[in-house]
Amino acid sequence: MKKYIIIGLLCAFSNLIQGQEKNEVAFAVIEQVPIYKGCKKNLSNKEQRACMSSKVTKHVVKHFNIKVAKGLGFPNGKVRIDLIFKINTKGDVVGIRARGPHKKLEEEARRVINLLPKFIPGYQKGKPVTVPYALPLIFNIDNSKYNKKK
Repeated sequence: MKKYIIIGLLCAFSNLIQGQEKNEVAFAVIEQVPIYKGCKKNLSNKEQRACMSSKVTKHVVKHFNIKVAKGLGFPNGKVRIDLIFKINTKGDVVGIRARGPHKKLEEEARRVINLLPKFIPGYQKGKPVTVPYALPLIFNIDNSKYNKKK
């Protein structure tokens, strides 16, 4: 009986994955990547990828409030937050997920990704598709900056 339950769950899971694959195309292999505001439309796909990655990274660096980490008890050193989001067929950022060492940092990361401007959606075979995008956010904690008296 246990085997049948496991087989049934595997079948259901594989159907779920196949359903996602029809509407989603990975950023690394998409024919036409989503276009970030400010990236030129006439660039090659490789150049568009680089432009989008650069613009998203600059956006996160500009808007992420590293002071959120203050008082959370992290030792000096690197902190990593893994971000995953999707750019849907309308160019909207959806499905934002963050995984990090503290809930407040995850919330801040989601807040920053929510501030991203609308994209021109990615295309596969001439049709707009949803494109998942992963971004590791790594920054240094230096508690000496927070412990100085003003």
